Amino acid sequence: MTELEIDWSALSTGQLKNMMAAGRDVMECHRVLSATGDNIVGELIRTAGAFYEWTHYPQGDVYDRTSHAQFYYHAHPKDQQREWNEHGHFHTFMRPRGMPDSVRPLAIEGFEMPKGPNEALSHLVAISMDQYGFAQRLFTTNRWVTGEVWYDAQSVISMLDNFIVDHAQPSWPVNRWVSGMIVFYRPQIEILVRQRDATIAAWAESHANSDVYEDRDLEVTSECSIRVEEQMRAIAGELNNRR
Repeated sequence: MTELEIDWSALSTGQLKNMMAAGRDVMECHRVLSATGDNIVGELIRTAGAFYEWTHYPQGDVYDRTSHAQFYYHAHPKDQQREWNEHGHFHTFMRPRGMPDSVRPLAIEGFEMPKGPNEALSHLVAISMDQYGFAQRLFTTNRWVTGEVWYDAQSVISMLDNFIVDHAQPSWPVNRWVSGMIVFYRPQIEILVRQRDATIAAWAESHANSDVYEDRDLEVTSECSIRVEEQMRAIAGELNNRR
């Protein structure tokens, strides 16, 4: 697993500064939690009692009623994990009331619009966490994994600007951290979402007799490794080059 190659020179100075600010938020959340021996994952699940595989943490997910951003954390059984050696991962979503007005789901085979006006949610990206509560990978998934409604890559990318969880429950540091990660890793997320669509298209071509979006043999559609410190150095280096 390697990190994605980012053309930092192609990003605007404004975006780089926003990413730098988000990176500082991410690191600040780690700092305040580590001061008491805590971490991002432990902070989220600390009041839940026993930790169970597949269970969503927190119960009912985290949902911002203003932005309509949503996320939850869960873990797969060890024998169903890839080679990642992860503790678990966050899944992030946007609901329709937080999407740009022009965005519509793709009318693919088997598509049925959910009845509720805010139910046709889209998965954005998942964040894999290691055993110490640090982010180690970003990845995207096939439709069946989260039961989402399918939007094309450009539509998903257009939703990223609106993802923010701006309240304190169940944990202000965790909400701030997840929101910051979407901004901080925006270039990588855009690439991964486009790779997701390319993977789906290639799979559909080579598996003509299956419904690609429901094919259990296709789960993860794109992925990359990440390191917060390296991302911060790359952003700072590009900004310094522009002075």
